[in-house]
Amino acid sequence: MATSVWKGFLSFGFLSIPIRLFSAARAERISLNQIHEVCHTRIKMPLYCPTCDRKVERSEIIKGYEHEKDQYLLFKEEELDEIQPDSSRTAEIMEFVKIEQVDPLYFDASYYLTPEPEGRRAYHLLLKALEDTGYCAIAKLTMHQREHTVIIRPHKDGMTLHTMFYQNEIREVAEYGRDEAIEVKDAEKKLAMQLIETLAAEFQPEKYHDEYHESMKALIAAKQQGKSIAAVHHPTVAPVIDLMAALKKSLEQKPKAPPKKPPVRSVQAISVSKDAKKPGKKAVG
Repeated sequence: MATSVWKGFLSFGFLSIPIRLFSAARAERISLNQIHEVCHTRIKMPLYCPTCDRKVERSEIIKGYEHEKDQYLLFKEEELDEIQPDSSRTAEIMEFVKIEQVDPLYFDASYYLTPEPEGRRAYHLLLKALEDTGYCAIAKLTMHQREHTVIIRPHKDGMTLHTMFYQNEIREVAEYGRDEAIEVKDAEKKLAMQLIETLAAEFQPEKYHDEYHESMKALIAAKQQGKSIAAVHHPTVAPVIDLMAALKKSLEQKPKAPPKKPPVRSVQAISVSKDAKKPGKKAVG
């Protein structure tokens, strides 16, 4: 059973809906540890106090704010609990906005918003109202020691909640933006639009895969068997000089379906590890 990350109430007007939040997405990554090359031991980071010159237990640790170099204001958990706002227990809807007005750039983490049994009727009332009006809700919610502005929107047969970046967190890059000095010719734009149409498709997220993640799994499997795998060939890429020629050549070539990755078990060895070559040891595979 999934573990909820927040429990409280969603309120608007005089309606209060008891809810829970569950993480809607989680990154899948293969983590590599830091290993001492000499003895092949994993490097550890113990909790250590340089003043007392000893390791410390987690029960000895409190939180502090560095207001000057090596000078800290200390806080107990009780003090931090006392300043938690109402939004740590109740996510109050402040307003409703049209969902198409929300730039996805503001979306941070995503959560499934589920009702407690006694709040199901009010939950589905709000869900249906949002679906029929095309609005999403803007609310405030405190979790993980931070107050978030959140966006609540219908998704399939329920509602999702997205924490939102604040305006001051959206970065500006001088190099980013439209360059009005650059002229785009109509013929070039027409060919570019034709190329887009040839590659147009329905959004099917299950089609997309992390190739590096799959390659890492294959490399791990090969290592376990004392084998190596072929290196990935990277084609040479150069800046396009003649846009029209590049567009026409792209249109002439029909889009090809991405090649299917072989399963890990079918990885073939191209060389045997040094250990496998030592006398008295058989090569694996």
